[in-house]
Amino acid sequence: MAFTEKDVRYVAELAHLELTEDEIKKFLPQLDSILQYVEKLNKLDTSEIEPMAQVTYPGSENASMRADVPCRYFSQDEALANAPEQGAGCFKVPSVIEREE
Repeated sequence: MAFTEKDVRYVAELAHLELTEDEIKKFLPQLDSILQYVEKLNKLDTSEIEPMAQVTYPGSENASMRADVPCRYFSQDEALANAPEQGAGCFKVPSVIEREE
């Protein structure tokens, strides 16, 4: 599957990037090359490869996972008691992503 200029524009939009026509032409072959390489990797037989350390192991083998046990939880009023701002039963937070249209 070949990458097109339309695909580059779509990826740039997802990343909130404004690219010039020159940048689109520059990135098109680079992104297409990456996609072709990923397609090559997907064809490899990895059935005999042991999982590596970053793979999450089931159960207690992974010490970073806690047991799923019931515990006390806060009511909505308790959770919002110290909120600097609240509204409609929710925490109000400042907008962190602004997008110019």
